[in-house]
Amino acid sequence: MSTVRRRWISAYATFALFTVLAGQFWRNLLGWWGFGVVAGVVLVGAVILIIRVRPPWVWRRVPKSTLVFLLLATLSIAWSFYPGASALGVAITLATSVTAIALVLCLSWTRLVRCLGGAIKWVLGLSLAFELWVAIFVGGPLLPNFPDFEVTGEKLPMAFYWSRGLLFDGGPIEGIVASRNLLGMVALLGLIVFGAMLAAGSVRRAAGIGWIVTAGAVLLLTRSATVILVGVLVAVAFGFAMWARRVGADRRARVYWTAGGALVASISLLVVFWGRLLELFGKSEDLTGRFDIWNAVISLAAERPWFGWGWVGYWVPWAEPFEGLAVRKGVTYLQAHNAWLDVWLQLGIVGLLAFASIVIGALWRSWFLAVDRPMDATGRPLPHSAAALVPLLVLVALIGQSLAESRILVESGWVLLIAVAWSTKRRQWEHEPLPAEPVPIPASRVRPPEVAP
Repeated sequence: MSTVRRRWISAYATFALFTVLAGQFWRNLLGWWGFGVVAGVVLVGAVILIIRVRPPWVWRRVPKSTLVFLLLATLSIAWSFYPGASALGVAITLATSVTAIALVLCLSWTRLVRCLGGAIKWVLGLSLAFELWVAIFVGGPLLPNFPDFEVTGEKLPMAFYWSRGLLFDGGPIEGIVASRNLLGMVALLGLIVFGAMLAAGSVRRAAGIGWIVTAGAVLLLTRSATVILVGVLVAVAFGFAMWARRVGADRRARVYWTAGGALVASISLLVVFWGRLLELFGKSEDLTGRFDIWNAVISLAAERPWFGWGWVGYWVPWAEPFEGLAVRKGVTYLQAHNAWLDVWLQLGIVGLLAFASIVIGALWRSWFLAVDRPMDATGRPLPHSAAALVPLLVLVALIGQSLAESRILVESGWVLLIAVAWSTKRRQWEHEPLPAEPVPIPASRVRPPEVAP
């Protein structure tokens, strides 16, 4: 593959990943029609990428659970309570899936991680620049360019604003994605990706450390309690993975027993110190209205428990029963704030089993990819790779987020879930040790070969 072609593919992958990470940026900047054009460009690019690269298709390397879930979502249009909205939601989910699959099939994992890192850099950098601009030149909350609500001049809920302009107050900041939880999640993904790239030696030390510091600063400025707790979960998973690597495959029983004990102890402590934990993170007893939303969703899902109300992805506010289902302080929320409840609501218990199969299968494969020593084609053991930890840590972050947000079902969450599921499945049948890409050496540092006398 020529260098120019590789650069175009990397540029497209970075743009596609930026778009799914910062979809709200395009919607606030260009409106829904403008966002539709950008999303169309990403989808067309994915199709062209597959046609031009023509990646090999091997059926045994395909995670069947993802196809079952997509098929069930498509079939749900037939029994949907809102068939038009379901058709739209299925089309969006399929388009997002095609983009994710194209990236996995046409790029190596290390290259895909580098493109993800590039997209995260754009989100973090633009978010800091945007918040600085708002703080200096606006000096207060800023509305989107194309608000999808009526601006009457009266006081609006703070959730309606693109940014609250609180950078100089130490946050919380929302960045270009208009949400501190989403921006915090991007920063956490940045810590995972930049840390792995730095450890693998695929990025220069100064640049790697600089972006890790930037991601950490953004995470702190978001003040997102949800993402901080998810970050703790990721750190614990990282610790157990490194322990499992060190003891080897024959002595991992104690790792698993310790993990189980830690899980039981954590749940017990969570129950005992629940009130103090809420005070620490400044949360109300109902988790900022989540309990009310969960109760409403559970009651609705119980009416159609087996196959659900029909797939839609993010809720559509104009269709029953979503209209007025989750309203808090004048803000209409378009998700269940729990992906598992959302899947149960939309696709019932059958869909929940299919979704769990995707997540559990990907988690199982990513764990052993992270902890088992890689082998070459001859069966000879190779050193562990930092890149092999990325699927596990990203997936743990997505699972943790799924307990309080439904983001794993749409845009970046769905793309990353599909990417991890498909890439880890492919490596069940490939001897690819996920080596780090070498750091480019400047021409001035390359010594000419010595000529023998």
